[in-house]
Amino acid sequence: MAIEDDISRVAEQERVLRFDGFDLARAWSLGARVRQFSQERGHVLAIDIRINGMQAFYAAMPEARPDFEHWIYRKRNTVQRFLRSSYAIGLELKAAQTTLEEKWGLPTAEYAAHGGAFPIRVNGVGCIGVITVSGLPQREDHNLVVEALAAELGLDHASLRLA
Repeated sequence: MAIEDDISRVAEQERVLRFDGFDLARAWSLGARVRQFSQERGHVLAIDIRINGMQAFYAAMPEARPDFEHWIYRKRNTVQRFLRSSYAIGLELKAAQTTLEEKWGLPTAEYAAHGGAFPIRVNGVGCIGVITVSGLPQREDHNLVVEALAAELGLDHASLRLA
């Protein structure tokens, strides 16, 4: 699939995957869903959900490495800066053959345009948080987050998933 198709699909995911309301209970439900999917599939990863900068959920699967937390931090920073998924930013940069540092002067120690972080948006409000996973290849990190968001919202994941 062409990168332009992925960029378009991720934009559609960002348009559709929005909540009518999101609170600590919803963060727990969403995080537990990602953890359940990961446990069932034997994934080794870490999960972080933030609401307005506050950590609302965190879990690390058995054998997770401390480095996953640093990746979460960097991917989350990217979403908070651009209010877009970290994978969308990475795809757009790849298509333009540039980097975060070249285009915006953002240091790679603080920002990562790799899949796995997705904005939590509330209809009528905007972006109020970020869900981030780290540990799988970036496309799989992104797809896992999209799958969990779709399930939490009662939407068909198959129609949103990247190939």
